[in-house]
Amino acid sequence: MPGDLRITGSVTVPESELMWRFSRSSGPGGQGVNTTDSRVELRLDITATSALGPTQRERALARLAERLVDGFLSVTASEQRSQWQNRLSAEQKLAEVLAAAIAPPPRPRVATRPTAGSRRRRVDDKKRRGEVKKLRRGDSD
Repeated sequence: MPGDLRITGSVTVPESELMWRFSRSSGPGGQGVNTTDSRVELRLDITATSALGPTQRERALARLAERLVDGFLSVTASEQRSQWQNRLSAEQKLAEVLAAAIAPPPRPRVATRPTAGSRRRRVDDKKRRGEVKKLRRGDSD
């Protein structure tokens, strides 16, 4: 648990850049629900982190613009009764969100021509549809 947070194979966020905050959770907890700080908030300053290169930082800032508050990406976890499990969950959430944000864009689609078979099927369907419509017409003689 303690230590650097691995985002991808080449991106690792140093532990010193992660900011933790704990508070009382509204979720499950039994007798300890009002006494233990099991809710976890994990924050990372995207604008200042040393883990991201300039291209990755630009991508993350653009893709996470709606989620960022003053350049900080924040995730919370309160699903578990244990603070420890919520810490692990928050780390996993942050890693998933950041990995998706810095992923390179997909390659553009290469336009291809329709195959001969698909063109033939399309024309056959059009002819069949035309025949159906022709049979529905009444004789106008």
